[in-house]
Amino acid sequence: MPNEIILLTGEAEVPHLTAVMQELKAGLTVTPVLSAEALEQAVKSPKPAGGRRLIAYCTSIIVPAEILAVVDGPSYNFHPGPPAYPGVYPANFAVYDGAVQFGVTAHVMAEQVDEGAIVGIGHFDIPPDTSVSTLEIKAYLALFELFKSLSAQLVNANVPLPELDIPWGGRKTTKQEYEDLKQMDNFLSEEEKTRRQRAFG
Repeated sequence: MPNEIILLTGEAEVPHLTAVMQELKAGLTVTPVLSAEALEQAVKSPKPAGGRRLIAYCTSIIVPAEILAVVDGPSYNFHPGPPAYPGVYPANFAVYDGAVQFGVTAHVMAEQVDEGAIVGIGHFDIPPDTSVSTLEIKAYLALFELFKSLSAQLVNANVPLPELDIPWGGRKTTKQEYEDLKQMDNFLSEEEKTRRQRAFG
């Protein structure tokens, strides 16, 4: 079982995630890292006897393969979107698509973003006319619940989390696609303009 968790996340999330894990395992060292540079320094420090695990949570930082190779794997990422929406800005694209369900995902970190085996999910319905910000808040809260449900295994077990037989969606959204859909060209129909304004405005 790991004696150290390297926690790649935002400053606001650090105390809450740390408290969950340390309550489950006394003496656990949680090393928060907020940037790619800090992550690189953290993995260079002496490894504790019980090993260390990397957990990424609600972060846009892409972890390179050379870092994944030096921590005791698997490493896991908690993604504020369902498997159907790999890539960036999942809430925006779900609203644009008129999706009726959304959710969150925990998965093994792989060299390619949002391609590792899925180990946990949470789903919820999207009420009509839900805004992007409301959907993001619901996903944020659901992600914390998913994290809590998997934390005991993450901090106490040496074996990998069981993998779920759930595939990622075939379309991985990109920042370029997001920027393109923000454009309000004159030739667009009024319906398309409304969709884009609601999802990307």
